[in-house]
Amino acid sequence: MTLRPDLAVIAANVAPGSRVLDVGCGDGALMAALRDTRQVDARGLELDAGDVAAAVGRGLSVVQGDADTDLGDYPDGSFDYAILSQTLQTTRHPDLVLENLLRIGKHAFVSFPNFAHWRVRASLLFGGRMPVTRLLPIAWYATPNIHHVTVDDFRALVRERGITIEGSWFLSGDQRCGSAMANLFAEHAVFLLRR
Repeated sequence: MTLRPDLAVIAANVAPGSRVLDVGCGDGALMAALRDTRQVDARGLELDAGDVAAAVGRGLSVVQGDADTDLGDYPDGSFDYAILSQTLQTTRHPDLVLENLLRIGKHAFVSFPNFAHWRVRASLLFGGRMPVTRLLPIAWYATPNIHHVTVDDFRALVRERGITIEGSWFLSGDQRCGSAMANLFAEHAVFLLRR
């Protein structure tokens, strides 16, 4: 099974044998990969009932729930890693969700599409419209994205909150790119965080 590029980065950097909570786990692709290749004890939280059913069908422990309202039910420090992949921008209160991730997990992986990528900027500048691309394939009126976060916005948020960045990876398409100009050239970002 081939993982989405941001999920492949996360999978490669989760310590074997860890306890993991995947928030917004979708159909459980990452959880299954972690279970099968890293012997991880993975649990999932997913809003979409169809994705929950698909994940459970893979033999995964996934419950239906909402990151904005249900993370408070998890005890402090109950996981080695809390993962939020391409879900932060869909939450109502991304700052509070981030705080909960770092309360629940000793470490947190967060990945998101970078809305400051040059193609997004060019689409707005020259076409005057929100882009529809391979990585942002849904029209503005149907997208679940309600907070258009950029790499620099996220870096500023974690700095303001006193959160430590343990690692960061930036992706353009399926390839990694450098961090110096990531706000302009990265389509997606992955951060590993801790308190």
